[in-house]
Amino acid sequence: MRYFDRYLITSALPYANGPLHIGHLSGAYLSADVYCRFLRLMGKDVVFICGSDEHGAAITIRAAKDGVGPQEIVDRYHASFKDTFQKVGISFDMYHRTSEEIHHQTSQDFFRKLYEKGEFQEKESEQYYDAKAEQFLADRYIKGTCPKCDYDAAYGDQCENCGSALSPTELIHPVSTITGETPELRKTTHWFLPLDKYEGWLKEWIEEGKLEGEELHDPADWKNHVLGQCKSWIDGGLHPRAMTRDLKWGVDVPQEIPGTEGKKLYVWMDAPIGYISATKQWAKENGKNWEDYWQDDKSALVHFIGKDNIVFHCLIFPAILKAHGGYNLPYNVPANQFMNLEGKKISTSRNWAVWVDEFVEEMPEHIDALRYALIRNMPELKDSEFTWSGFQEYNNTELVNNIANYFNRVVVLTNKYYEGQVPEFDLDLDLIGVEGDMNTSYHDSEMLALFDKLQVMCDHVRAYDFRSALQVVMEISSNGNQILQFNEPWKMIKEDEERVKVVMNLSLQYCYALSTAIFPFMPETSNRMRELLNVSKVSSSGDLVEMLDALAEGAFLIDPGHKVNKAKHLFTRIDDALIEKQKAKLGAVQEEATPNDADKNAEKELISFDDFMKMDIRTATILEAEKVKKADKLLKLKIDLGYEQRTVVSGIAEHFAPQDLIGKKVSLLANLAPRKIRGVESQGMILMAEGENGSLDFVSPKEGWPNGMTIR
Repeated sequence: MRYFDRYLITSALPYANGPLHIGHLSGAYLSADVYCRFLRLMGKDVVFICGSDEHGAAITIRAAKDGVGPQEIVDRYHASFKDTFQKVGISFDMYHRTSEEIHHQTSQDFFRKLYEKGEFQEKESEQYYDAKAEQFLADRYIKGTCPKCDYDAAYGDQCENCGSALSPTELIHPVSTITGETPELRKTTHWFLPLDKYEGWLKEWIEEGKLEGEELHDPADWKNHVLGQCKSWIDGGLHPRAMTRDLKWGVDVPQEIPGTEGKKLYVWMDAPIGYISATKQWAKENGKNWEDYWQDDKSALVHFIGKDNIVFHCLIFPAILKAHGGYNLPYNVPANQFMNLEGKKISTSRNWAVWVDEFVEEMPEHIDALRYALIRNMPELKDSEFTWSGFQEYNNTELVNNIANYFNRVVVLTNKYYEGQVPEFDLDLDLIGVEGDMNTSYHDSEMLALFDKLQVMCDHVRAYDFRSALQVVMEISSNGNQILQFNEPWKMIKEDEERVKVVMNLSLQYCYALSTAIFPFMPETSNRMRELLNVSKVSSSGDLVEMLDALAEGAFLIDPGHKVNKAKHLFTRIDDALIEKQKAKLGAVQEEATPNDADKNAEKELISFDDFMKMDIRTATILEAEKVKKADKLLKLKIDLGYEQRTVVSGIAEHFAPQDLIGKKVSLLANLAPRKIRGVESQGMILMAEGENGSLDFVSPKEGWPNGMTIR
C-alpha cells in the first residue's frame, strides 16, 4: 500500500431530483467520511469533495412533473442536500454544484481540449425530434410499443415490462412524452469518445495496476466486485460513447465548435468533472493550488461510489482524464454495494425508503446511532439490509449497554473515589510479572494491548474495511468493561485502594483512547465523550497519530490529577413506540402499493432507467443442485459466477429434477439482498420466464458465454 503526501477524496455527486435516503448514505458518503476523518486524525493533507449533480434529462422530467423550471428543482434539492449532509456529520471540505459558472467553464475546457486533440469521433445519426416542442428527444422523452413484448409504454432506452434494452428507433408507434405528438426522425450530429481506442491501456491499468509500465495501484487492494464489473465490460468489448446530447438543460458544448448549436454535454461528461471544478472552488477560497491534488503523482485520488457508478468512474472518467492528459487516475474506487430496507430494495418511486431529512427531524438525538447502524452493516462487499428492529437493538444493546455504560461507570467511580481527578498510582506496586518479567506492570500490559487494537483499527480503515474497523472500536469498549468487571473496583476499594487507582487510571486512559478512535465513525459521540473527560474536542489534525505515539512511548493519554466532569448519558434508549411509528410509516407505503387479486395481472409500476441500471444480472452456471429438506418447492443450488461461487435457493423443484440442472447456464440477479429461506441463506435469484399455464423456463445466455458476464 502506497502512502501519499495528499489525498483527494470524492463522493458520488447526488442527483438533484429527489431527497437523500439511507441507501445513499451507506453507499457513498459515510464510508468516504470515515476515511477522510481518519486520514485527518493521522495528520494527512486531505480534501473531501462533493456537490449536487444538476444536469441531465431526469432533472427536466422532474421539473415538468412538478410544473416548475429545472432551476427551481436543483435549487430545492441542492439546499436540502447541504442541510442534510451537515446534520448527519458528513465533513465535506467543499460541497459544490454543477450549475456554477466555474463548473461550466471547466467542463467546456475539457471538451475543448479533447476536441482540439482529435480525441472525439463526430458522427451523424437520425434521432427523434418533437416539432411541436421544437427539440430533439432524449431516450426517456419517448414512449412506444416494445417490439419484443408488445408492452405499449416502453421508453426509448428500455422496456420496463420485459427488461429489454432498446433504442428509440426500435419502438413501434413512438410518441413524445412532452407533447404526446408523434416525433419525426431528423439527422443530428454528436461527438463520441472512442472507448474502444483506449481498451488496451484501460485493461492494463485495471487488471495490472500499471500504465505504460509504471505501477499506479495494486489491483489486490481493489474490491473484487469492482474489478469483476470492469473486466466484464472490457472483455465484452468497449464501444464509442456519445459525449453530447440534444437537450435544453445542461452545460453548453463550446459554441466555437462548428455544428454545436443547441448541444449540451452528456451528463457523464460533465458530472465527474464536477470533482475538479469543486476542487478549484475550494482552492480559490482557501488559498491552495488545486493542481497539487489532481496533477501531482504524490497525490491519491479515491472515489467513493455505489456499484451502479463503477463503470463511469473506473472506465469512462479515467478515459476522459487520460485523453485530456496531465491528470492522476484513481488510486482506488472502493464502491459499495446496495443497502436494502426491511427485506426489499429501496425504491424512491414507491416511497420505500428511510429519508434522511425526515430522520434528522424526527430523531435528532439518534443521528450518531444511525451512523453506527449504517456503518456496522455497510454493504462493502455484498448487499446488506437495514431494519428498524435491528437499529433499535444496535442502539440499546451495543451503544447504550456497552459504550455508554462503560463511560458512565468510569466517570461515576472517578467522581466517587477521587473527586473527579485522574488518580496517580505507584508503579512499583503494579508489577505483575507477565511471563516472568517482573518489570512489566498490569497497567503497561493493558496499554500495549490497547495500542495493538488501535493499530488493527487503522489497518482496517486503510483497507476500506470500515465495518471491521468499527468492530475494533467496540472491542476496545468491551475490553474496558472487562477490566472493570475483572477487577471490580467497587469491591476492591475496601481491600486494596492502591490497586483501584491502577484500575481507574487505566480505565480513564481507555476512555480517552475511545473518545479519539470513535471520532471517524460517530463524531458527535466523540465530542460528548471529550466533554465528559473535560478535554478539548478532537481537532482532526493528527490527534490519532499523536495518541499512538504516546502509547508507543508508554506515556499517559490523560494525566494524573486531571479533573473530569460529572457523568451524563452518552446515548438514550429507543423505546418500542418510536420504532413502531417508523414501521407504521413503511406499512402504510406497503399497503398502498400491494395489489389485490384483481390487480395481479396489471402492469407493474414504472421504474427509471437508473433503477434498472442498479440491477446486476450475470451469466452463471449451476454446479450442484439438491432439494431443501421439508420444502417441496425449493432447490438449493450452488452457482458459479466465475469470480466466486454462491448458494441460491430457488422455488423450481416442482418443475426440474436436481440432477438435470448440473451444468445449466442461467442468468442470476447477483445483487439481490441475501435472505434466509428455510434456514439456508440465498445469495441471489435465478431469472425465469413463466408461461400462461404456470410452466417455467430459464432465461439462459448462449452456450459458450463465460460466467460472470454482465447482462444489460
